[in-house]
Amino acid sequence: MTGMLDGKTVVISGVGPALGTTLARRCAADGADLVLAARSADRLDAVAAEITATGRRAVAVPTDITDEAQAAHLVEEAVAAFGHVDVLINNAFRVPSMKPLAQTTFQHIRDAIELSVLGALRLTQGFTPALAESKGAVVNVNSMVIRHSQPKYGAYKMAKATLLAMSQSLASELGEQGIRVNSVAPGYIWGDTLQGYFTHQAGKYGTTVEQIYAATAANSDLKRLPTEDEVASAILFLASDLASGITGQTLDVNCGEYHA
Repeated sequence: MTGMLDGKTVVISGVGPALGTTLARRCAADGADLVLAARSADRLDAVAAEITATGRRAVAVPTDITDEAQAAHLVEEAVAAFGHVDVLINNAFRVPSMKPLAQTTFQHIRDAIELSVLGALRLTQGFTPALAESKGAVVNVNSMVIRHSQPKYGAYKMAKATLLAMSQSLASELGEQGIRVNSVAPGYIWGDTLQGYFTHQAGKYGTTVEQIYAATAANSDLKRLPTEDEVASAILFLASDLASGITGQTLDVNCGEYHA
């Protein structure tokens, strides 16, 4: 798939130490120039420097996407840097409360929706003129939580289910302008972040990372967890012209744990 983003400018929100950074690296490897957004300036600068060292162009714009002024500034900086925007990847993430809904505060639920849903909508609204000009694409990073109703995931599912509904509505509303809007719903994503969590759990319960991995992957058809690169591949596909006839859809990447 090398080169499938040649000449495109890609904006990525939520560039943290896991999937966001992997997405930045993969987009650059496939020929894109990048606009990187997150609240942590140090992290953004490091990733931008890494991308620039490969010969691609990248700008870091520290942004809290829950703030309208900062979101508007991101749009201005992106257009000023490259003159056009072809892809918006909404990847900002908030850690779930992991409490039953009866014990989850309304403020936590509001914060989750403000970031995952309204933050993504705020950026999509801001970039719509540029994306309409380029006949571009929006990819919203969702979660397999929309496929199940396990205890303690209620607040997280509320936010992600709302993100899915918003994505489908935006696909219908923006289609006439040539803008595609799709979603990717990963399962557990195997990488340093999840490995660190499994290591913590192994110490807590007196087991091993390998045993926790096997138990987590047991319900999937492939008996393994998708990697950050595999999730990134699905996102890049939907962002690219290879998916030019696809909009309003959700692509599940969970190694067959859930069938949609």
